[in-house]
Amino acid sequence: MKKFLKIVLRSALIVFVLLNIIVMFHAYKFTHFYEAGEVPYKAEKDKTSWEKTKGLLFGFSMAKQKNIAPDSTFKTVKLTTADGIKLDAWYVTVPNAKGSVAMFHGHGGKKTGILKEAASFQQLGYNTLLVDFRAHGNSEGNTCTIGYEEGEDVKLGYEYLQKTGEKNIVLWGISLGAAAVTSAMHQYPITPTKVILEMPFASLSEAVSGRVRIMGLPAEPVSTLLTFWGGVEHGFWAFKMKPFEYVKKIKCPVLLQWGKNDPRVTEKETNQIFANITAKKKLVVYENSGHESLCTKEHDKWMMEVSAILQ
Repeated sequence: MKKFLKIVLRSALIVFVLLNIIVMFHAYKFTHFYEAGEVPYKAEKDKTSWEKTKGLLFGFSMAKQKNIAPDSTFKTVKLTTADGIKLDAWYVTVPNAKGSVAMFHGHGGKKTGILKEAASFQQLGYNTLLVDFRAHGNSEGNTCTIGYEEGEDVKLGYEYLQKTGEKNIVLWGISLGAAAVTSAMHQYPITPTKVILEMPFASLSEAVSGRVRIMGLPAEPVSTLLTFWGGVEHGFWAFKMKPFEYVKKIKCPVLLQWGKNDPRVTEKETNQIFANITAKKKLVVYENSGHESLCTKEHDKWMMEVSAILQ
């Protein structure tokens, strides 16, 4: 019996160690973006069985998505983080602007991906500043902390608009961008006039759980291990990244928006965030949308709701 228990314990230990090794690789790949050209692209249908297996075991390498410049006239802006990373942003002005909106994309995205929202804000009479997060788009850096350090990127965008003399500054973010906005409001004394959050995750561990669900893997213990190793690899305690707590610091009106078919951010998370907002607030659910551009999927409704909060 003792010999059997030793075999079981030894086997369990080996499985646990191997699981942690696999998760460490996945955590690194999820938070690291390579420069364009460093990672060869191959369509899923063209991958060999070994390439698919290797990806499942060790994660898939992701390259930064490069931006395609918009047709409208814009100014390229460079913002510099405290540790010297240069962030790339586009600043677009409109005649007789009512204010300015600092805009922040999602994980693995780029500022080109939010041009629809930017054009809509411009149509409503607002200047727009579209920022590539660190490790994304045309910005420097290769490490993404899923909103933890990206709060500084939001602050830098806000401060740039302040330096233009703007008094009416709105912060808008989608997914990672929305979480980073809450992180900035928690960490820094910035005072936007309005905040628009689209599909923010309640906590970093919940964000990881959402990704694990999409991969078809068991949420536990995989998501907890991914959260732990993701933080350790980048030098912070990832379990402290909690947008649902951060929103308590927001003092201006907040529009929280969520797609009912979202496979990543749950209704429970959204309600938890909304309940913790103590400022004037509104929650809008988009019945036909998932984790995607609400502005694109349900444009008329998006314009109506965003226009209302900007009044």
